[in-house]
Amino acid sequence: MAETILSKKAKKKQRIDPEIGVGFSWKTMKNQKQLILMSFPIVIYILIFNYVPIWGWLMAFQNYRPALKFSKQQWVGLKHFKFLFQDDTFLTVLRNTLAMSVINLVLGFATAILLALLLNEIKVRFWKRSIQTISYLPHFLSWIIAAGIVATSLSVDDGIVNQLLLKMHIITEPIMWLSEGKYFWGIVGLSNVWKEVGWNTIIYLAAITSIDPSLYESAGIDGANRYQKILHVTLPGIKSTFIILLIMNVGHILDAGFEIQYLLGNGLIVDWSQTIDIFVLKYGISLGNYSLATAAGIFKTVVSIILILIANSTAKRLGEERLI
Repeated sequence: MAETILSKKAKKKQRIDPEIGVGFSWKTMKNQKQLILMSFPIVIYILIFNYVPIWGWLMAFQNYRPALKFSKQQWVGLKHFKFLFQDDTFLTVLRNTLAMSVINLVLGFATAILLALLLNEIKVRFWKRSIQTISYLPHFLSWIIAAGIVATSLSVDDGIVNQLLLKMHIITEPIMWLSEGKYFWGIVGLSNVWKEVGWNTIIYLAAITSIDPSLYESAGIDGANRYQKILHVTLPGIKSTFIILLIMNVGHILDAGFEIQYLLGNGLIVDWSQTIDIFVLKYGISLGNYSLATAAGIFKTVVSIILILIANSTAKRLGEERLI
């Protein structure tokens, strides 16, 4: 009996021992007071800019009028949420957002991983660094400049895309790329790839450099060629990084973008170019309907949280790396 009591006390002591760093005790807090004090500014920043504004979500349940006091606002319950899901425009916008998000997600991951694998196979450091630098330079361009380059490239008069297709005899006359909705989603996806592929590749290159070189040596001894090393060593080595990034990006599935759609969109393709963010700006903020804009924002946030939790639990059940 005495041994049992002593063993329980020992386990309890071990559970809160500050040297082990597990559990909680005031002694642990005291020993780590410098770290706690250093974290205060970050915690205060998060509270002020991330949590305090949440009270504004109450506008989604009101007919909010800026001139009235909060206590005099008219409460309408779920009226604005019902309007969103009964409005044909919002449903079209939701379709566009999901379609462009999925296209960006698939193309973004596929091209970033492919470029990282190709760069890893380049043995001459000068060419490797040069290609990497050229590929991520567009990331530093603003979307205003990038959209201008895209629009000029797709121009009917002297756009390089139409000129190349004409010279290669793929088309017989210039195509009005930005006047037909069926092309718009592809244009957005390829534009995002051009602008962000180099930047997205950096994290995969970092993951590849952390792979033990002895694994490649062992694979070479077993007779594996370059492609087999990529398939059986490199790709499994970056799988955990891919899973974590996938979970994080799934949470942004309703963030298809705003700038490029707003800048390249026009009246001819409005049914294909509008996203939720543009809808909020056009029908919410611009018309002074802040309650509707807030309701759309809440919808995006709730869906994002649900998707992250689903993706994380799925990864857990499959035995993969997870975010939480």
